[in-house]
Amino acid sequence: MDKYKEILDAARKVIQIEADAVIALGARLDERFAKAVEMILACPGRVVVTGMGKSGLICQKMAATMASTGTPAIFLHPAEGVHGDLGILMKGDLVIAVSNSGETEEITRILPIIKRMGLPLIAMSGNPTSTLSRAGDVFLDISIKEEACPLQLAPTASTTVTLAIGDALAVALLLQRGFKEEDFALYHPGGALGKRLLLRVEDLMHAGETAPVVNMATLLKHALYTISSKKLGITGVINDQGELVGVFTDGDLRRQIEQGIEVLNRPICEVMNDQPKRILRTNLAAKALQRMEEHKITSLFVFESDEENHPIGIIHLHDLLKAGVI
Repeated sequence: MDKYKEILDAARKVIQIEADAVIALGARLDERFAKAVEMILACPGRVVVTGMGKSGLICQKMAATMASTGTPAIFLHPAEGVHGDLGILMKGDLVIAVSNSGETEEITRILPIIKRMGLPLIAMSGNPTSTLSRAGDVFLDISIKEEACPLQLAPTASTTVTLAIGDALAVALLLQRGFKEEDFALYHPGGALGKRLLLRVEDLMHAGETAPVVNMATLLKHALYTISSKKLGITGVINDQGELVGVFTDGDLRRQIEQGIEVLNRPICEVMNDQPKRILRTNLAAKALQRMEEHKITSLFVFESDEENHPIGIIHLHDLLKAGVI
């Protein structure tokens, strides 16, 4: 157990050092950060993020996060850049260059080309007097008090701080662009996330003849055929004007039968639930799931608008499951 304590104490120290470094970063953000955001917003081309080694890995994540939140961005490996890949730079692009020392050879070698092309440069460095920092149109300070590595060699707190400021830029840009959930979905069409954000109720609902509904005067024993044949375990109950006035489920049937089989000869309007839950056809399927979980039900009747009371379909929990929303 003493050995475990030693391991855990070391791990907690790392986390504390990195947390302190991020808090310190937040405290020193100033108008330079806001100017960097404005520069990116004004950029007609792409944001090209470049860095070497561990910083380069963080730069790749930075570019990916921006690209998925409405800011076109790509990663440029600076070592490859000096051997021909600088050809990806175009007029109208903006460059974010990251180097904790600010003197990384591969970065400093491409700075003259960036300047010659007239591309705006956001410099991220832990050294405000470095070559990179002085070359930037805007300098963002990513300095730290200490690395979490006890040898002060492996980039740890410094890369965490760089990651945090990259995320801060991406989120600030997202908010300034008015980027919405629907926009995010367009960049994430695959997997469960894309399905939750892209699929709408109208894409999955049962409509027309497949939607179970009976008139309120229908005897319960006759309504059971609709419940059984539509295979959703529920039927909507409508009045003579076609408006939804209630629902009746398999569960309701079990509860009613406990009171005697003669209930089968009663009109369904006398035994229905007169508080049917609803959803709009344009709502995200994920919202339908949320509402089902909230009310502990498995189906929702679908409507064109909040003012409309004529159901146009029904969506079932199984539909969400089959579509991968759950």
